[in-house]
Amino acid sequence: MTTHRRIRPFNTRETYPEQDLDNDLCQAVTARGTLVFLRGQVSQDLETRESRHLADPAAQARLTMQNIKTLLEEAGGSMEHICRVVIYLTDIRHRGAVYREIGKWIRGVHPCSTGIVVSALARPEWLVEVEVTAVIPD
Repeated sequence: MTTHRRIRPFNTRETYPEQDLDNDLCQAVTARGTLVFLRGQVSQDLETRESRHLADPAAQARLTMQNIKTLLEEAGGSMEHICRVVIYLTDIRHRGAVYREIGKWIRGVHPCSTGIVVSALARPEWLVEVEVTAVIPD
């Protein structure tokens, strides 16, 4: 019996065909039913995997946070269960727009947060990626 639940499993062959990868991943994992690790989320439609809001960091952050909300709900939780947020930006100049948008989604939650500026994300059109860890109470 496994103590982990995998939410929205996928294989990179279908998700990133241009990268010639074959990795089994998922969007979120719940451990022991209460600890939830979300894969880094981006401005990508969860159903079609289409990238959205090209060149608009605030809109990318908005869809990213909507994806996080959707996945937490699928895991049986909510935004208030977020404990840790890691925000990856490809350009420090996007920080204000991205952080203002993320702040709307986590108002009153007070998670630990880390921001990192990176040279690139997995696809060149992505400007922001957000990784979340949550704990759903028993």
